[in-house]
Amino acid sequence: MIKVALHQIKFFAYHGFYPEEQILGSHYLVDVEVEFQNKNIGDEISKTVNYEKLHTIVSKEMQQPRKLLETLVQEMIDKIRSGFSFLEKIKVGIKKLNPPLPGEVKYSLVEITWIKEA
Repeated sequence: MIKVALHQIKFFAYHGFYPEEQILGSHYLVDVEVEFQNKNIGDEISKTVNYEKLHTIVSKEMQQPRKLLETLVQEMIDKIRSGFSFLEKIKVGIKKLNPPLPGEVKYSLVEITWIKEA
């Protein structure tokens, strides 16, 4: 099994349920991990996961404001699945830094893992 990952991609975006979150924005860190079978890749990028394309998918989705991070993460997974049909596992996590909660909270996290059914 091959794993390709991008960790802690930094973004400033306008996601959030409350209007002030949608106006003020927040800092986010995104982790993406994908796995697939090692089947004679050779030295061909077309036979593997181009992490530049992964980054582009994540960046485009981060630019689309959403009320719920769960919706955002699921949309990223759906786009990654359609861009790389051979994947067997996708894990996406989004950390919202300093969420607007009482007290000091370093980050909130929403993470979804998709696994291809046999």
